[in-house]
Amino acid sequence: MKKLMFLAISAVLAAAPVFADKALLDQNYRRLAGKEVVNLQSAYAGQVLLVVNTASKCGFTPQYEALEAMHAKYKDQGFAVLGFPSNDFLGQEPGTEKQIQDFCTLTYGVKFPMFEKVHVKGSDATPFYKDLKAATGEAPAWNFHKYLIDRNGKVVASYGSRTKPDDPVLVAKLQALLAEPRPAH
Repeated sequence: MKKLMFLAISAVLAAAPVFADKALLDQNYRRLAGKEVVNLQSAYAGQVLLVVNTASKCGFTPQYEALEAMHAKYKDQGFAVLGFPSNDFLGQEPGTEKQIQDFCTLTYGVKFPMFEKVHVKGSDATPFYKDLKAATGEAPAWNFHKYLIDRNGKVVASYGSRTKPDDPVLVAKLQALLAEPRPAH
């Protein structure tokens, strides 16, 4: 009887969605140039996410346009780009949060969620970026590094700055993740 009960419980647990990396998203960040603090887990649970460290004065800055296009195309399917400005690489994001927000909106029409200016590398990295590095073994080596996170809050891929948002490999992985059912909470 105990063995049957154990097997039944094991089967239920095996069928339940695994939120092994829930702590990854269970972090609070303030909206760019705002006061609202957002818990990433609460706001984006069950969504596929592309987390990007951004900068306004970088050779990769034009990626904002493709990131916004990707966000607009897939947001109704449970996808979001999350931008985190950082001045960690040769001072390429020197402005205030208001200046960054204005630049992104006016120059590239950015509507995807942008959060407070953060550190993404080394001992000064925010807990979120430390966790992203721990999950992938890769810290951003430059601006516009991308982490793809599945609907269960697990990092499934890491892409360097040279990988454009519309790269066929990245898009195929994103579409495969979007095709998966949303987890039941």
